[in-house]
Amino acid sequence: QVQLVESGGGLVQAGGSLRLSCAGSGGRFSSYVMGWFRQATGKEREFVAAISRRGGRIYYADSVKGRFIISRDSAKNTVYLQMNTMKPEDTAVYYCAAGQEVTTRLNAYDYWGQGTQVTVSS
Repeated sequence: QVQLVESGGGLVQAGGSLRLSCAGSGGRFSSYVMGWFRQATGKEREFVAAISRRGGRIYYADSVKGRFIISRDSAKNTVYLQMNTMKPEDTAVYYCAAGQEVTTRLNAYDYWGQGTQVTVSS
């Protein structure tokens, strides 16, 4: 079992950048596929990005492709989400999650962080 804690959220202007971090503890971090999801107010939680155990496979939602970059540092038990050229529609609570399969499906991830708020002003 792994515990996940996100950080790095905040307020940014449109066109700006933020980097989210997700630190894992209590489990073998390197054995998990890691994903980022987000949930805007009044909307369902949606997939953002996922990275395989060694980082060889990466997937992005079409809405963030070319703007966001997911990466991981297994030595630090941390996964990152670099968000560039941000838009107001990126405003949401961002969650990291750990699972066994590189997938966009929420229910395939077993462990979730508490989330961090990201707000993009226009």
